[in-house]
Amino acid sequence: MADSLLNAIFAVVDFVFDLWKAIDSTRRLSQQATGSDKIVDVPPDPKPLPPAAQRALAEAEERERARERATQANGIDPVV
Repeated sequence: MADSLLNAIFAVVDFVFDLWKAIDSTRRLSQQATGSDKIVDVPPDPKPLPPAAQRALAEAEERERARERATQANGIDPVV
């Protein structure tokens, strides 16, 4: 009885060490591949803009282009 309990404890400890070693190896591999072993959250894919937002964005870009054309036509350097 004591032998089987001792074997079970050793099996659990061995499993924990194997898991720890696998995690450490993965971190080392990621550090070699990316230069950093930090785990970061990847942002979700952006949602497509609704048609009204797309139109508003297109209008704003057109106004910006028109303003740039006007400043270039007047010989004024745009301030960045």
